[in-house]
Amino acid sequence: QVQLVESGGGLVQAGGSLRLSCAASGRTFSIYSMGWFRQAPGKEREFVALITWSAGTTYVADSVKGRFTVSRDNAKNMMTLEMNSLEPEDTAVYYCAAGKTYTHTASGYDYWGQGTQVTVSS
Repeated sequence: QVQLVESGGGLVQAGGSLRLSCAASGRTFSIYSMGWFRQAPGKEREFVALITWSAGTTYVADSVKGRFTVSRDNAKNMMTLEMNSLEPEDTAVYYCAAGKTYTHTASGYDYWGQGTQVTVSS
């Protein structure tokens, strides 16, 4: 089992920045990649970014490319999402996920955090 805990959400004005963190514990050696997803009210869960745990290969959704950056610190078992130039459309609950494959689909992830709210005001 892998446990994931997100932190860093909050309220920010449009154009501002936030940093989300995801702390992993447990059987972290089994993780191949970690991802960020988000879900706005009334919408489906949406892929945001992923990073492979060993090589650090990243993949970012077109909707956030150039604004969001994903990184990881293996020594701390931590993944971070730097979010810049935030827009009201970025408002959602952001979830951290971990899995054994390289995929941008939610069903491909085995472990999920509880989510952290990000609200961007206009």
